[in-house]
Amino acid sequence: MKLLRAPLSALAVKIHSALKGHGFSRAELGRNKTVALAPEGSLSMRSRLSRPIDALPFAIGLTFFVLVPLFGQNSPPQPSPQSPAQSAPSNPNGHVIFSRSTDENGQTTTVGPAAQLPSTAAAPVATDAEREAVTFTAYDLDVHLQPARQSIAVRAEITVRNDGTAPLAHIPLQISSTLDWEHIVVGIRDAAFETATLNSDADHTGQLHEAAVPLAVPLAPGASLTLRVLYSGAIPASAQRLLALGAPEAVALNSDWDQIDLDFTGLRGFGNVVWYPVSSVPALLGMSPAASSMAWQTAGAARVDSARLFDEIGQLKLRSQAAHFRLRLTCEFPLGRAPTVALINGIPAPLKILSPPLESGETSGFATATIEEQSLGFTAPSLFVAIRTPAQMRNATLWTLPEDAPAASSWSAAESAVTPLLASWLGSHPRSPLTILDLPDPGDAPFETGALLATPLGGQVSATPESAELETVLVHALTRAWLAAPEHAPPAWLDEGLATFMGTLWIEKQQGRTRALESLEADRQALALAEPASPGDNAGQPLTQAWSPVYYRTKAAYVFWMLRDLVGDAALSQAFRAYIAAQDKAGSGGPDAFEKLLEAKSGASSEHDLRWFFSDWVDADKGLPDLSIDHVVTEPAQSGQTLVGVTLSNSGYAGAEVPVTVRTQQTSVTQRILVPARGSLIRRIPIQGAPTQVELNDGSVPETEASVHVTNLGGTVNSKQ
Repeated sequence: MKLLRAPLSALAVKIHSALKGHGFSRAELGRNKTVALAPEGSLSMRSRLSRPIDALPFAIGLTFFVLVPLFGQNSPPQPSPQSPAQSAPSNPNGHVIFSRSTDENGQTTTVGPAAQLPSTAAAPVATDAEREAVTFTAYDLDVHLQPARQSIAVRAEITVRNDGTAPLAHIPLQISSTLDWEHIVVGIRDAAFETATLNSDADHTGQLHEAAVPLAVPLAPGASLTLRVLYSGAIPASAQRLLALGAPEAVALNSDWDQIDLDFTGLRGFGNVVWYPVSSVPALLGMSPAASSMAWQTAGAARVDSARLFDEIGQLKLRSQAAHFRLRLTCEFPLGRAPTVALINGIPAPLKILSPPLESGETSGFATATIEEQSLGFTAPSLFVAIRTPAQMRNATLWTLPEDAPAASSWSAAESAVTPLLASWLGSHPRSPLTILDLPDPGDAPFETGALLATPLGGQVSATPESAELETVLVHALTRAWLAAPEHAPPAWLDEGLATFMGTLWIEKQQGRTRALESLEADRQALALAEPASPGDNAGQPLTQAWSPVYYRTKAAYVFWMLRDLVGDAALSQAFRAYIAAQDKAGSGGPDAFEKLLEAKSGASSEHDLRWFFSDWVDADKGLPDLSIDHVVTEPAQSGQTLVGVTLSNSGYAGAEVPVTVRTQQTSVTQRILVPARGSLIRRIPIQGAPTQVELNDGSVPETEASVHVTNLGGTVNSKQ
C-alpha cells in the first residue's frame, strides 16, 4: 500500500525534533509492518499498525507502535540465507493460541492452531555452554511504551563477549515469552535466526523466547561482537510461574506484580520479567499438578532446579556489572494521563512531556526520558513509569497514590528517627536522594535497587509513626542511598552488606547488642550450609565476587561486625566515609580499596595487621571457623585472683579473633584472642574471685555449628546456637 505523504504540522515537527535520538523518527520507517501477536491473553497492536503510518493519530509520521528501523541503511540490504525451518510461508495475520500439557518431567506439547514465526525451531538450538559463555558488556536501548495497550517495542544495540573456552557458533538471546524477536543484525547483515521457547522461571510467565543467532565466523574466546536487535510485544501482569507451583493467585500476583499499565509500569528485570536481552541457563522453581491445566507455549524439557535459578540471577548481575548502559524512553499516554515519574535502574529520569493543544483534536501525548551511559553495577536493569504525587522528605522523595498520601507523615517521622544514626556513621548526607515509589496494591512485595525502594506506602509496614519495622526498612534503604551513585556503583558486598550491618546497628541502638547479634544469627545457618567444608572442596564465593545474598548480605554484615570489634567504631566509620567520598573520583575503586582505607584510618600496625582478616574473610572464601573450648584449668594467684587457663581450637580454615569471657559471681573479664585456622592455643586470663564460667564467642563471629560456646566450671559444657 502506498503511503500518503501529508506535510507535518508544526506540533508534529516539534515532537519529531524532540524525539530525535529515541529511534522513532520518520527516516526509520521503511515499511508498514505488523507486530506478531503475543500469546493468549495479550493485547494486539495489529489493528493500529494495519493503517497507513501517516494516518496514525498525533504527530503524523511517528511510529510509536511499529518501531521498525531500517538496519544497515548505509549499505544495500543483504539477502538472508534460508534455513529448512523457513521453507514454509509465515502467516502474518494469524492469531497464536497455545495450550500446554505438562507431564511429571516437564515435557510439553501444543494443542490447537499456531501461527509460524519467521523461523521457529522445533527444539532449542543453543546449548547451555553457549548460554553460560555469553557476557553482555553494553546495552544501548530505545524503548517505546504504549501503556494503554500494555505494549513495549525496543530497538537495541548490544555488545557481547565470549567468556567461554571454546568459539561460539551461536549467540543465544532471550526475552520474555510475551515478547517476540523481529529483526537481528550482525555487522551489516540480517541474521537468519531461529527462535525457541524455553521453560524458565527467570520470567514471571515461566517461559522465555530464545533467538539462537548463527555466526558466519565463530566468536573466539575473549572476543566481542555487536548486534542490533528489534523486539516487541505486551507485558501484562502474570504470575504463571508461581501459579504453576500451586501458589494462591492473590499471593502470586502480589509477588509477581511486574506489568505495563497506564497508571503504573514496573519492570524489575531478569528474575522477574525479562524485558531486555539476556543469555541464561533455564531452570524452574518447581512444578505442581496445577501446571497441567494452564496454557503454555510449546517448549522443551523443564529443568527443575531452584538453586540453579537463584545462582543464575546473581551470576548474571555479577557478569554484567561492568556493562555500559544507556536508555532512551518514549511513552505514549492518553491526554490527561501523563506519567509524573520515571526511574531507570533506580535512578530518577526527568520526564519531558509533549502534549498537543486542545484544538488539535489529538488524543495522545508523549513523555520522553533518557539515562546516558553508565556502568550497570550489580543490578538487573529495571524500568518504572507511573502516575504518582511527590512528597518531599529530608533525604528522600515519596511518590504516592492519592489514597496513600496520609502515610507520608509516618515515613517522614521514621526518616527523622533513623537519619542521625546514618549521618554519624556514613556522613552528613547521602550521595543520591532516596526515591520511595508507592506500589499499586497494599499487599505487593517491596523491591529495592540502588537508591530506589518500591513498596506499598499504605501497607501494614507504615501503620504507625513509631513502627520499628518501618524504621528498619528505611535504615536499609537509606544506607544504599548513602552509597549510591550512577557513575561508581559499589560492589554488592559493600552495598548490601553495609545496609544489613546498619540495620543491625539500629537494632542495637533500640534493643541492645545481644538482640542485634540474634538478628544475624537467624541467617547464620543458611550461610554455614552454603560455605564449602574446606577450600579444597570448591572456591566458594569470595565476597568481592559474591553473587548469592547469603554471602553479600549475611556474611558481609558479619565481616563489618568483626571489623568493628577489631578496629573500633571511630576507625570503621571514618573508613566508610572515606570510601563513600572516594567513589566520586574516577579510578578510585579496586577490590582492595576499602581494605587500604580501613588500614589507614585504624593505624593498623604489624601487631594488629588486617591483611590476615581480608585474606580469610573477603578476598577468598575459606569457609567458617569451627571453634571450641577444649580445656579449662584454674589455679590460685596472688591477691585473691584466679588464673584461668583456656585451651581453644579452630578446626575450620578461616582464622578468627573472638571474645573470650571469664565470669565470677561478681564480675567478668573479656579478652579478644586470635585463634588461627586449623590451630589451637592456650591463653591464661586472670580474674578476681572464683571463676564460674568461660564463654567463647558472643555471636559476632559466624561459625559452622554454634556461635556461642559456654563451659561452666562446675563441670558442665554447653554450646548455644
